[in-house]
Amino acid sequence: MASEATVFCATQSRQVDDPLPGSGAHATCNLLISWPSGKWLRSLRKARDMSDAVLDRIEAVFAGGRRVNLIHRQQQASDRHRIYLMPENLTLEVPRKQLPDFLEALLNGDDLEAWGATRADKPLILCCTHGKKDKCCAKFGNATFQALERAVAQGGGRFEVWQSSHLGGCRLAASTMVFPATRKYGRLDAGHIEPLLAAELADRPYWPCYRGNSMLNPLQQCAEVAALQWLENNGVVARVELESGGEVAEGRATVLCAWRSDDAQGRLVVHCAQSRVLRYDTCADIGPDGPATATVWRASDVQALESSRSLNVTAGG
Repeated sequence: MASEATVFCATQSRQVDDPLPGSGAHATCNLLISWPSGKWLRSLRKARDMSDAVLDRIEAVFAGGRRVNLIHRQQQASDRHRIYLMPENLTLEVPRKQLPDFLEALLNGDDLEAWGATRADKPLILCCTHGKKDKCCAKFGNATFQALERAVAQGGGRFEVWQSSHLGGCRLAASTMVFPATRKYGRLDAGHIEPLLAAELADRPYWPCYRGNSMLNPLQQCAEVAALQWLENNGVVARVELESGGEVAEGRATVLCAWRSDDAQGRLVVHCAQSRVLRYDTCADIGPDGPATATVWRASDVQALESSRSLNVTAGG
């Protein structure tokens, strides 16, 4: 039997077929601050060399409703902080000495044009490499980040790629986020990077690694991904919108989806059912008590309303 030290929550999650769809929740409002990753603490928004003035204001920003993540890349100067604000899609750089004043201005709702804030001109890809939070994010996240950097550079640099502190779902490493779309992905490895970048350039989700629309609940995310998979399996690239939230009865639900492509449209019915998996949410949970039981949604069947055609699917990539 493997020792606890050699067990990874992400590996165990794959082995028990823990689904990706349903795990896409993420805050709408975000503050991203560049900070050297070697200084990160276990908290997603704290570093060991932050001043009390910075820490206090970051906590105030968080209390006000913004998620705060630290980001890092080698070419960023350590004494100047790249800032991103989402969903505003604004970016700016702030010298470290001025960071408390900038955060105070943000808290006060001041006009940030005075700080040189401009619209971000490229989509932003974050890859969680937060090893102090979870060893899977170090093992899988760093490899995926390096592969993303290479692929983006070879493709003409049409994205900004950064390492990130904890994005949620350590068991689904490597975890990534794309802003301003606020799309969350899991189990991203080298084989998925090129098709993901192509999908994101077209402003659509890459369903094999897609964890679901952050604005939807787990059931709705499950249905959305299943609809995307069904459409691709039938040779259709389309956008999907939910027309019903899905009424749950005895662990089953039916969700109605509308889809639209450049030259066609239609509606789908997605049937979903709850199931249980035994999983470790993080590597810190690995211990003698074993994994915990979690309830998840899976799509069992997708039907096109305008025909009787149906297709059995397994959502999750």
